[in-house]
Amino acid sequence: MTVSLDYEDYDLGSMTWEDAEEAIPDADFVVLPTGSIEQHSIHLPVTVDTLRAENLTRELVEAAPEHDLSMVRLPTLPYGYSEHHMPLAGTITLQPDTYREVLEQIARSVHEHGAKRLVIVNCHGGNREPMKLAADRVQRDTGLEVSPVHWTNFAREQLEERFGDDWGHAGDHETSVTELFHPDLVKEGKKEPQVRKAEYEARQYTYFPDITEQGGLGDPTNADPEFMADVVADTTESILETLKADIEEATKA
Repeated sequence: MTVSLDYEDYDLGSMTWEDAEEAIPDADFVVLPTGSIEQHSIHLPVTVDTLRAENLTRELVEAAPEHDLSMVRLPTLPYGYSEHHMPLAGTITLQPDTYREVLEQIARSVHEHGAKRLVIVNCHGGNREPMKLAADRVQRDTGLEVSPVHWTNFAREQLEERFGDDWGHAGDHETSVTELFHPDLVKEGKKEPQVRKAEYEARQYTYFPDITEQGGLGDPTNADPEFMADVVADTTESILETLKADIEEATKA
């Protein structure tokens, strides 16, 4: 199962329209989890980024009341911009303009229903550029405050301290997260150090298999789900503190 349908009270998916009519305007943030469906080497499922978005936003929304924040969580958007992974089977991509437009339409919808702020919690690197353009347009056109939160940015220091510099796609980090939340989806017998085919300094690679043999980076055999549990807890706190600080900063403007 890619996206959990075991809804909690804070999930829009559990609400009637009457529930949503009250919950959306009352929430400090509406939360949109975003991932992708794309190859993640030979040991992880194509749903890694979407599973991360689903689980990590659950952690975020459940911890929000400890920071005096209330959140309504939208269903996870499973598809993203993944054209660079298309040579490997199972990848499903939206084009960047399509993805940007999808985000804009979702944001405009929640704005129409009274949302004050939208936080987009992103767990896929390819989504970054169209997401920024969508956030810019929505804020300028509607006044809805949009916060694109790239989850890994908030965890980067801890991840680099533990795994070094090359822990990226399907590597040490993503294997650790998947083992933490969905260990049954990791093919243990297929975990192996990823073979780097090329490492360009300035040139943009065309497709991901141009730079990696198996489809990933780093060394999945270094995965450490117990360490990752600590990172998730710390990163959740950091994101919530940042969002609350932004609310306070906006009141000064």
